[in-house]
Amino acid sequence: MDHKNHLDQLSEIRSMMERSSRFISLSGLSGVVAGAAALAGVFAAYKYFGMLKSFYLRADRIYDSSGALANKFLAFLFVDAILVASVAIGFGVFFTTRRAKKKGQPIWGPTTLRMMTSLALPLITGGAFCAILLLKGNLALILPCTLIFYGLGLVNASKYTLTDIHYLGLTEILIGLIAAVYTAYGLQFWALGFGVMHIVYGTIMYFKYERNDG
Repeated sequence: MDHKNHLDQLSEIRSMMERSSRFISLSGLSGVVAGAAALAGVFAAYKYFGMLKSFYLRADRIYDSSGALANKFLAFLFVDAILVASVAIGFGVFFTTRRAKKKGQPIWGPTTLRMMTSLALPLITGGAFCAILLLKGNLALILPCTLIFYGLGLVNASKYTLTDIHYLGLTEILIGLIAAVYTAYGLQFWALGFGVMHIVYGTIMYFKYERNDG
């Protein structure tokens, strides 16, 4: 009986240490919504491009009938990406906050701040690098770079949250590197990385951690 009590105490201490050092209230449902939003964004981009009959692809770049870069389409992609990110972040905060309250865990604290800082640094760096690529006219590498830097952010932040995030990050990096080789399929790889993989990850996380939350 004493041995069992010692084991129970050790298990409780380990659980307390994990809660204090890792943010474990991330919701898988937020991943599913983020993936669905990304797929909707890619679909909208394809539909919009199909409406622009005077635009065409050449050497992985988009031109109008005069041969100039199609800034109109690039602007649409930018707004499209902002809307997708806004939906993903909004629902991510909603589902994660709801789960944290159910589990009686704090939402904001030192661990959350460390996780967000670790995630933000690669994302800000990647955003700046993509802006440089845009200014230099290297449009074909922008979509792959978003996947690569996002994956780096996830790997960097994973030490402060669930280990599953680490593997999602590695997957995003791999998809981004492949997309950098096959740049003509940037939107397809973007849909795979931000869309399909988030849905797969979110579904796994839900059934692994959340289904029995009550």
